[in-house]
Amino acid sequence: LPSMAAQTHSNQWFERTLDDSAIRRIMLPEAFLATDVVITLLQNISEGLHVWPKVIRSRIMAELPFMATENILMACVQAGGDRQELHELIRLHSMEAGMAVKNDGKPNDLLERIKMDDKFKAVHDKVDSLLDPSLFIGRCPQQVEEFLSDCVQPILEEHQELLGVENKDEVNV
Repeated sequence: LPSMAAQTHSNQWFERTLDDSAIRRIMLPEAFLATDVVITLLQNISEGLHVWPKVIRSRIMAELPFMATENILMACVQAGGDRQELHELIRLHSMEAGMAVKNDGKPNDLLERIKMDDKFKAVHDKVDSLLDPSLFIGRCPQQVEEFLSDCVQPILEEHQELLGVENKDEVNV
């Protein structure tokens, strides 16, 4: 659809020719119909969405050791470790742990590898505290709250009467 309008515009600069008229009669309504279908599909998907917090947590915790390597590295450097040497060791341990997960289907053992390596002795007792997922989200909770209160809530309040209208649209694929 967009290519028709772009091609006509590039050739005729919307000089109100028959080509332009056909695009306005066909493309614009089709674009609105396509948008309606996309919104209907989005509503259909989101109404059937199930969020499983424990599954989400387990997946985060499985990947968190890889995300925490920078924090582990910085804690070791602050304790006097050699950044280059530790970085290379983390890279090697991460690659080996990743291969064990991907090739053998084993659980992520990166933390165990780091805990067994004497070069990381400075953080052996702190590793678990460096794995708090809240350390990796920054201002996300505040930004979501601000967005909901400043952007979403005013729109919902403005269109309150539409929230009770039942949608009878269907998309069968």
